[in-house]
Amino acid sequence: MVRLDEIQKRLLREVADLHDIPEGAYNIRSNSASAGRKSTEHIQITPREDVSGLEIRIAPGTRNESVHIPVVMTQTGLKEVVYNDFYIGEDADVTIVAGCGIDNCGPKDSQHDGIHRFYVGRGARVRYVEKHYGSGDGSGKRILNPVTEVYMEENSIAEMEMVQIKGVDDTDRKTVAELKSGARLTVRERLMTHGAQRALSAYLVTLNGEGASADIVSRSVARDTSFQKFDARILGNGPCHGHTECDSIIMDQGRILAVPGLEANHVDAALVHEAAIGKIAGDQLIKLMTLGLTEAEAEEQIINGFLK
Repeated sequence: MVRLDEIQKRLLREVADLHDIPEGAYNIRSNSASAGRKSTEHIQITPREDVSGLEIRIAPGTRNESVHIPVVMTQTGLKEVVYNDFYIGEDADVTIVAGCGIDNCGPKDSQHDGIHRFYVGRGARVRYVEKHYGSGDGSGKRILNPVTEVYMEENSIAEMEMVQIKGVDDTDRKTVAELKSGARLTVRERLMTHGAQRALSAYLVTLNGEGASADIVSRSVARDTSFQKFDARILGNGPCHGHTECDSIIMDQGRILAVPGLEANHVDAALVHEAAIGKIAGDQLIKLMTLGLTEAEAEEQIINGFLK
């Protein structure tokens, strides 16, 4: 494994909670190069030959194993596009930890576009954690544009946690999913923007089979003059259940746009969208301030609890 400096190690802790080399399969990418890679008996990681990226194959029946594929960038002006394909075999049950951290201390924009495609086999279950983080005092932006595609076979389960709570100047997240009968998709998105940051998040989920279901929930905070857009579209093509929810706190001169899109193409498609955008309630602030907190400290406590 390539030796990482202290900034790169800090980024790994932020995006993947890694304090050392992870157990199990992993690939650590640093400034567009592999800093270390390991496969296991049941999880094979191989570089792609057609484009920059990886092919990760998880054998059928694999249980209690994990894959870590974090990315760290500390070189100003670096821009990359990475394609990672995951093949999760039938009846497997695994955790995949991704995420990208950018520390930009220079004048040029740094950008990572990660395209992840998941092919989830019949009866398989995958938990996917993706964290984005930015730091550095340079004038160059920290830009992250993730694309996630999920193709789910019968009775499979995908649980996805998408987190971005600090330092990313611009992000355009696109998620597409197609579910067959009995498949279940759960997404929990947590997002905070500040300064002049911009965050776009779009979902297109197609429920094709009987009993397919999707539950997509976004919690976000927009501070200063930042802008957020949450665009969630669910297509119900059979007897299915779909739910999207946007729950947001707006502060200062922030702006938030929630766009629901529900399309029922079957009489037994049950689709629901909920949205709530508002400021922090005054009674919440007062209650915490009576305990000795300043107004700013009370706000931070409320926001931290909201985004957990």
